[in-house]
Amino acid sequence: MKTSEIRELGTDKIKEKLADLKKELFNLRFQNDVGQLENTATLSNVKKDIARLYTISKEMNVNIS
Repeated sequence: MKTSEIRELGTDKIKEKLADLKKELFNLRFQNDVGQLENTATLSNVKKDIARLYTISKEMNVNIS
C-alpha cells in the first residue's frame, strides 16, 4: 500500500485497514510457525504497511490506537 493511497482514506477507513492488517499479520505469523507460509516476505510487507498507517495517521493528527 502506497502512502498516497493511505492519505486519500478517511479516518474510519484507516482504522478498518489497520484492523484488517493486524488480523492478516496474526494469520501469517501462525502460518509461518506451522510451516505453511511459502513467501515469508509477506510478513515484512504487512508490518511495513501497518507502520505506514500509524505514521500517516500521526501526521494527520488522527488517534487510531
